[in-house]
Amino acid sequence: MSIRTRLLLIAGLIALSVYFLVPREITVRERDQQTGVMKDHVEKRVPLKLGLDLQGGMHLALELDQSKQVSADPKRDLDLALTVLRKRIDEFGVTEPLIQKVGDDRIVVELAGISEPARAKAIVQRSAFLEFRITDKTGALDKTIPAMDRTLRSLGIKGDTAAGKPSAVQQLLGGDTAKKAGKPDSAARDTTSVLNGVLSGLIQSTGGAPGGGVPGEYAVPETAFPRVDSLLSIPQVTRQLPRGLTLRWSAAPTSVGVQSVRMLYVLEDRPIVTGSNLEDAAAQLDPLTNGPIVTFQLDRAGGRKFGEETGRHVGDYMAILLDGRVQGRPPVIQSRISRNGQITLGNKSLQEAQDLALTLKAGALPIPLKIVEERQVGASLGSDSIRDGIKAGVVGTTLVILIMLGFYRMSGALAVAALALYILFTVGGLSMIEATLTLPGLAGIVLSVGIAVDANVLIFERIREELIHGKTVRLAVDEGFKHAMNAIIDSNVSTVLTALFLFQFGTGPVKGFAVTLIMGIAASMITAVFVTRTFFMIWLDRRPAMSTLSI
Repeated sequence: MSIRTRLLLIAGLIALSVYFLVPREITVRERDQQTGVMKDHVEKRVPLKLGLDLQGGMHLALELDQSKQVSADPKRDLDLALTVLRKRIDEFGVTEPLIQKVGDDRIVVELAGISEPARAKAIVQRSAFLEFRITDKTGALDKTIPAMDRTLRSLGIKGDTAAGKPSAVQQLLGGDTAKKAGKPDSAARDTTSVLNGVLSGLIQSTGGAPGGGVPGEYAVPETAFPRVDSLLSIPQVTRQLPRGLTLRWSAAPTSVGVQSVRMLYVLEDRPIVTGSNLEDAAAQLDPLTNGPIVTFQLDRAGGRKFGEETGRHVGDYMAILLDGRVQGRPPVIQSRISRNGQITLGNKSLQEAQDLALTLKAGALPIPLKIVEERQVGASLGSDSIRDGIKAGVVGTTLVILIMLGFYRMSGALAVAALALYILFTVGGLSMIEATLTLPGLAGIVLSVGIAVDANVLIFERIREELIHGKTVRLAVDEGFKHAMNAIIDSNVSTVLTALFLFQFGTGPVKGFAVTLIMGIAASMITAVFVTRTFFMIWLDRRPAMSTLSI
């Protein structure tokens, strides 16, 4: 390769490194999280992101929330939660997070430079347990409510709705059924007994609601939701419901006219399929309604089971539950559904749909987590330590330069010039792949500086040996680079293999160390073998009659 071609390649590498290191403002086109409309916004591109130890961030301490669900094996569930959290944080896009177990009951999560702490906390805590269940079409709750009310009366809990007067929900959804003409006396007596009950006055089937009702769907005024929920959680009341059925609330209240109601669903106790069969999930906008949806894909076994069950229930309504809450109104099954489906999120934003897809893909937490400690943390190194570290790096580099100049003279000066380009290429490469610089990352750069110097030392010592054996300067330089190459390649390849293992099996800071080490070794190979050789070629080309080498 000619000197001109070599210089052009080096100039190209310098220009590319400088390009990625210059801070600049860039225009990014992305979808608005609330409206879904594509918008352009300008953001400042920082050459290198700093890790938690250099700039600080958010610190969260989490424990299993056994007030919501008791764990039979807390140690195993904490390990599972740790795995799920690592997947979620990686998908969230945080670089170099610290996620580790502390003791036998706590997980510590530290996130560098988080700009949306509320969103990060929601992603960390969400359980994301997905289920699909068929709604009850037998009217089981209608038949059970009188028995439930009698149970409540036996426990001393009475309703305050006056006899014969329709409840607010009845007025809203269907009117006063007791006053309908032509109703038999026995039916009137049953209705009266229902109206006197606590639950009968607050729970109403949506069969008479505008737009038609869903089998197994009931409405409760939002103001009465906490009371009804607590009454339905009494074991004696729950036992009145026929075996094989269960009650679940909707995730959010619904507006009916001017009143806000919470939907209660009677569902089959056995889910068709759960999120454990989920293979992939993605958020997008529904082309028909322009609302956010989450599309999902089940694995082969889940798809086969889903197809069999939905094929058997064509015409029935299927509720989609997330963390035990029904998402939207259950859709009717039009035909057999196999591996692909979607979850409609109603009035939620696209951002929430993306977060849901992210948590579904990462898997469900075995037990809900609660935040027991939250605080902002500064750079773990501290400003004094960072300043001292920079000072140590400058002093160390200066000493290396002086030693190279003093020991190898002019040849050492060429190596120092190549070393300057090595630093530029390494930092430019890290900026190009958007790596995060942490303390272990800095250690990786410092280690690769030593490797770069070591490569030059190998070459120079080999050239000295060739000169001692009486060879000409040009031949000694050629032989020196040629014979030192094997040792340099062996050393660097073994180090890169070690770094690859660290990257594959390590986490957080260990990965950062591996990335900077690999990038540093690549830059070292380029500068020690290619750049330094080019400098020697230029030097010898300008002095063809040189008889001794300054080395």
